[in-house]
Amino acid sequence: MSDAEIHPRRRLIVLRHAKSAWPDVADVDRPLAPRGRRDAPEAGRWLGRRGLVPDVVVSSPARRARETWELVAAQLPGRPVVGFDPEVYGADADGLVRVLRGQDRRAGTVLLVGHNPAMQELVLQLAAGTGGDALGRVREKFPTCGLAVLELSCEWSELGESAASLVDFAIPRGARD
Repeated sequence: MSDAEIHPRRRLIVLRHAKSAWPDVADVDRPLAPRGRRDAPEAGRWLGRRGLVPDVVVSSPARRARETWELVAAQLPGRPVVGFDPEVYGADADGLVRVLRGQDRRAGTVLLVGHNPAMQELVLQLAAGTGGDALGRVREKFPTCGLAVLELSCEWSELGESAASLVDFAIPRGARD
């Protein structure tokens, strides 16, 4: 059986962490704000309704990114392989590409949880050949809890500029009390 038969399509889901609080702690230790705790589960529900369940999750080890993933995961079926990669925390778009190139070739859908401006720059770089409203919205702003869904035209190890199509961009928001 060929790799294409195992995973006919590779997807990358880019998730910017949910809204964080600003207590007097180190940046890496900042928790989610109440709005972030409302929005992150809605992001999980949005993914679940579309059948976008990751095989692998690669997250920044920052507290706000870990908390975002935990709240998203609670809304999804299954348990993907999850890694908290220190490279994601301070990476620029090229650094994120290097992290993604290291993914197992059998992974069909990878979800990346990280920080701006790198997340926005990554999507713009990978989907540089894509047109349409979604890419325009990503260019304008990639807010907290923003989700970009990209379909790749290559193996993870070959990921680079214009190697993906942006197929969706959403900003899930939870209901206010």
